[in-house]
Amino acid sequence: MQKLLQVDFGFKGPFGEEMATMLTGLAESINDEPGMIWKIWTENEARQLGGGIYLFEDEATAQAYLEMHTARLNKMGISDVRGLIFDVNQTLSAINNGPIAQG
Repeated sequence: MQKLLQVDFGFKGPFGEEMATMLTGLAESINDEPGMIWKIWTENEARQLGGGIYLFEDEATAQAYLEMHTARLNKMGISDVRGLIFDVNQTLSAINNGPIAQG
């Protein structure tokens, strides 16, 4: 069963296009993570937050990614990582055009 992973953390920037330029390589490498279907990058410059919303094939791959990503962020000096794994209600998400695969 697919799982949604929500991650956020304190982030001082850069944001916007500067962030995109700086993190393109990281974004491309995330596509190779086991079980990862998609990611939406999130940022809030006013609140100094970064993060993402991910869809994984199952809970095991979502949990493994969260552990690896938290360790990577810790090495970058980011210690306040919050990660939550959720079930996806596909029926209701489909009504609202959620970007998920049915079945």
